[in-house]
Amino acid sequence: MRARSVVGLIFLCALVLYAHMSLSRQAAIKIKKFVPPTTLLADSIDKETGLKKAPGYALVKTNCVRCHSPKLITDKRATRDGWLATIRWMQQNQGLWELGKAEPEILDYLAKNYAPKDEGRRPPLKNIEWYKL
Repeated sequence: MRARSVVGLIFLCALVLYAHMSLSRQAAIKIKKFVPPTTLLADSIDKETGLKKAPGYALVKTNCVRCHSPKLITDKRATRDGWLATIRWMQQNQGLWELGKAEPEILDYLAKNYAPKDEGRRPPLKNIEWYKL
């Protein structure tokens, strides 16, 4: 009788463990379904525009790429103040509308993802022993 109890208890434990693993897997699948695509593709490049997918990307695509090529963004590169000056210039001269509450998020996106690159010339060579050809 005791052997049956032990076998029954082992079977019951295995059944509970299997049910728990199955429910955990289903819960993980449900969670994965509700994760926004921008979170899953953080810092990837959009094939259509060439812009980085990061927070603020949708606003930039909606407000900026609507009127001009995204290449103007990827080639320009500026500080936050530089991007703000560019936006003000476009508003004064090109008919860009007021961005309202979207402006800070657009500026954050541009300043973070399209800031100036610190790429200069290599440092001068020092202590070189030249040889005659």
